[in-house]
Amino acid sequence: MQTLHRRTLLALGASALALAACNGGGGAAVTTEDMTMGDANAKVTVVEYASLSCGHCAEWNKTVFPAFKAKYIDTGKVRYVFREFITAPPQLAVAGTLMARCAGKDNYFKVIDAVFHGQEEIFRTGDIRGVLLPIAQSAGLSEEAFMACVSDEKAINALNDKVQKYATEAKIEGTPTFFFNDDKYGNGLTMAQIDEAYAKALAKVK
Repeated sequence: MQTLHRRTLLALGASALALAACNGGGGAAVTTEDMTMGDANAKVTVVEYASLSCGHCAEWNKTVFPAFKAKYIDTGKVRYVFREFITAPPQLAVAGTLMARCAGKDNYFKVIDAVFHGQEEIFRTGDIRGVLLPIAQSAGLSEEAFMACVSDEKAINALNDKVQKYATEAKIEGTPTFFFNDDKYGNGLTMAQIDEAYAKALAKVK
């Protein structure tokens, strides 16, 4: 699990703005609503708090999430909610999050997945912009729209407020963290652990 440091939160605005330092910002309004998959009326809601700069989150997304999605989300058993968190390096987490939201609801989860898959290259090369821009373009954002998106101060402040709220109200201290209805779990869950957590949550609502 990747942990959150207070200085990471304080670096939110400056880090994303530095990615597009020559751009004035002020892109289109970015929604802050929860991004979800699955049946809205499912008896079990699974909320994942994850950061796009978290290596553990990327690994879970690549190795466990596809099976979890097929077994629980696609079958209507779970309503899945992805809530963005920020861990170091904040430049990647912030820019990736804003880009995914600027891409729109239909592309949001595709962009999230692409950023997780590009994370290793970013860590190896240090080239955040070089990896994120092609992802943005594949989701229909021009280079100009991408730059405006990741330097949108209003959106950055809104994201910062959300992360502060999650850290305080849900007591999120690291990523990934999962909630199966009201039951909280840390670290990247295996499918066997997911099965147990789902059964426990379902039993409480029957």
